[in-house]
Amino acid sequence: MAGPGPEQTGGINPPLPVQLRRLADGRRVGFMPTARAETLNHFTIEIDDVFLSRERQRARELRGSQWWKRQLARGRCHYCGRSFSPEALTMDHIVPLARGGKSTKGNVVPACKACNNKKKYMLPIEWEEYLQSLTENGIE
Repeated sequence: MAGPGPEQTGGINPPLPVQLRRLADGRRVGFMPTARAETLNHFTIEIDDVFLSRERQRARELRGSQWWKRQLARGRCHYCGRSFSPEALTMDHIVPLARGGKSTKGNVVPACKACNNKKKYMLPIEWEEYLQSLTENGIE
C-alpha cells in the first residue's frame, strides 16, 4: 500500500517509515513502503537480532572514541550544516541499521536532533529526494 501522495500533503512526499516486523521464526524484517516512482515499491531486508545488537554495541563504542569526540567538537550537523554544541548533536547512521547499515566511521555522522528525526530510516537518495521536494515547494 502506498503512502500519502503529493496531492494529500501539499505537494510534498513525506518520508515513509521503515516498519520492523518479527517473523514466526524470530527474524526481523525491515519493510519500507514507498510511493515514489523512482525507487523500489518495497525495500525489505532481514534484520537479525544478533546483527542489531552487535551494531548497536559498536555504535556505543564509537560514541566513546576520540574520533567521535572530534566529530562532535566541530559542532556541525552533517545534514543542515548549522552549528550546534556537541551535546546537541546525535549519531546518525547514513545507511540506517534497519536498512542493513553498519556502525563504522564511514557510516556515522553528527546530526542535530531535528535532522536525525526527519531522516529516520531513509537512505541518502531518499533523503535527497525529500529535501528536493521541500525546495521545489518552497518549504524549508
